[in-house]
Amino acid sequence: MLIASNIVKSYGSLPVLRSVDITINKGEIVSIVGSSGAGKSTLLHILGTLDKADSGSIVIEGQSLGVLKPKQLAAFRNKHIGFVFQFHHLLPEFTALENVCIPGWIAGGKKKEIANEATKILTNLGLADRLNNKPQQLSGGEQQRVAVARALINQPSIIMADEPTGNLDSARAKELHQLFIDLRNQFNQTFLIVTHNEELAQMSDRVLVMKDGKMIDPH
Repeated sequence: MLIASNIVKSYGSLPVLRSVDITINKGEIVSIVGSSGAGKSTLLHILGTLDKADSGSIVIEGQSLGVLKPKQLAAFRNKHIGFVFQFHHLLPEFTALENVCIPGWIAGGKKKEIANEATKILTNLGLADRLNNKPQQLSGGEQQRVAVARALINQPSIIMADEPTGNLDSARAKELHQLFIDLRNQFNQTFLIVTHNEELAQMSDRVLVMKDGKMIDPH
């Protein structure tokens, strides 16, 4: 599903990623852990095409990303990769339903079909009675579930989550972990999660440990 080889990234003279390799299989939940500054988020942003590596190759669903022009890359990202961040980045002037629809509309989907699909996903996530609420009318946990629904709308190949439970209390964090597992079991959805949360990491199929810009053997 995802194969990245020899990913190198520096900011000026500061090496952040030192030839990182990572492979993720379809339907797998993989967590990346490590101390702050280990390069976890940088790696996630590069794998998600939000940032560029200095060198190395990334293949997602058989597509080599290095050959895509910026417009093609943006279209590929919108279709194949869903993102969930610590700060949910919901647009305050739009309702929960509209926030979820936006990536589908950008992808050129039919408005009504996208809205129906968004309604279905939000209902699945227990937000049927919150469709027309704006983000500020939702709790933190509800906002994060809207962000997950938004990540799912284009039926992406992989969801990349950067500290998705960073702003949630432990009960809400647990709910979100369980949600990821349910989505994987129900839809064979693939997840790559950067987290400081040990409990979330332990619920994953595999835990990768990063230190000083490298993957290390945790054992």
